[in-house]
Amino acid sequence: MSRLSENKIVLIVRRTRLDDLIARFNTEDQARFYIERLGADFADYQKEDQQYKAAVSQTEEILSRMGRLQVVDRAFLPNFLFGPADIVVAIGQDGLVANVLKYLDQQRLIGVNPDPARWDGVLLPFGVNELETILPQVFAEKYHLKKVTMAEVKLNTGESLFGVNDLFIGPKTHTSARYQIKIGDKSESQSSSGVIVSTGLGSTGWFRSVVAGATGIASALANQPLGISTKQEFPWDAEYLYFSVREPWPSKTSSAQIVFGQIVPGTPLIIESRMPEHGVIFSDGIEADFLKFNAGSVATITVAQKKGHLVQRPGKQKKR
Repeated sequence: MSRLSENKIVLIVRRTRLDDLIARFNTEDQARFYIERLGADFADYQKEDQQYKAAVSQTEEILSRMGRLQVVDRAFLPNFLFGPADIVVAIGQDGLVANVLKYLDQQRLIGVNPDPARWDGVLLPFGVNELETILPQVFAEKYHLKKVTMAEVKLNTGESLFGVNDLFIGPKTHTSARYQIKIGDKSESQSSSGVIVSTGLGSTGWFRSVVAGATGIASALANQPLGISTKQEFPWDAEYLYFSVREPWPSKTSSAQIVFGQIVPGTPLIIESRMPEHGVIFSDGIEADFLKFNAGSVATITVAQKKGHLVQRPGKQKKR
């Protein structure tokens, strides 16, 4: 077989909603019975599954003609070793692209939208049929690239974790987190529902939700019109992060003065756990992939030195 490159192409795939239902109920018929008993449309699950698997099959056929192809399920990403020259293709939803990015180090990532009629795909600029055009450009290094700033948390235990959209530091369940928070020369003891650290890529998600809620509450208390801006997001490649404290509780032993701010290079956010158990740190909504954050653990959150590298469509990069 004549290939365009001997570089390895790693295709990242994920299970569909139907796959998850079958894993839960053992058979498709039992999954159908459960969904239809609740009054939902099981045909939608089947249609999504068929469309996704057809797109994956077509993608595999195209990529295998262009290079050495390896297909990896998202569940195996934490233990998968990428080669420095690998080209990575993720086919799925935006969340899959964000999840893949944090495991890469300089490798180029191409996001593919398997179902444009279903998914908007902010991080999925390409359709399956476009791979035959974009892959040769990537091999020849004639492509547009968007760099993505990530957050990094390091524990005094030596463990670390990257966040492409955000990091969450707090309790595993819906209880109060207790910790000491420090940024620059400011420090205080806090009790809250946890701390969220957001990147530019994640600023249209959880960050926007937190700011909108805080703005709405402040407007209501001041008896002023709700003036929530839709432009809270900041650039994907911004050299700073924002932290937000959820539901801080001021008391005799806890304060609520350090509740929002920027993290910039040279000024990390430092959080020391005072939770005897159930303290966690996870990123990008993947709660199953977490670091334990119990009493004695100290987390240092910084702008990560490594960047994500997203291949973009020429002339179509969104200004952020």
